[in-house]
Formats: sequence, structure tokens, C-alpha cells
Amino acid sequence: MAKPKAAAAAIHRVTDVIGTSTLSWEGAAKSLRDLRVAEIEKLDLKIENGKVVAYRARVSLSFKYEA
Repeated sequence: MAKPKAAAAAIHRVTDVIGTSTLSWEGAAKSLRDLRVAEIEKLDLKIENGKVVAYRARVSLSFKYEA
């Protein structure tokens, strides 16, 4: 019987970023490109003179380093 191969060690980095859009939270999230894993941490908006002027999406990203 063949021995199972050992799993390769992996290193991941987690970074919080904020995407911004004047149109929607979806647009704010789409401003972050080429993501593999992302977790939406917080959605908020900026209001000036009683009107929404910006939508923001705070996203926690996980990147895998490969050797």
C-alpha cells in the first residue's frame, strides 16, 4: 500500500481593506479585484446634507503565499 503524501505547509496573510463607491455597496466590493477568499466585515455609508454620498465595504481578505 502506498504511503499518503504529506500535505504541503501553507502560509496565509489576512488583510482588512475598504472599497468605496458612490453608487452602491456592490460597487464598493467590486472595486477589489482578483480575490480568492473575502469576508464582508462591515457595510456603512457616508451622508452629507441628508444624502448618501458614498457606500463603503470593509472586507477581510485571505491571501495564500506560494513558494
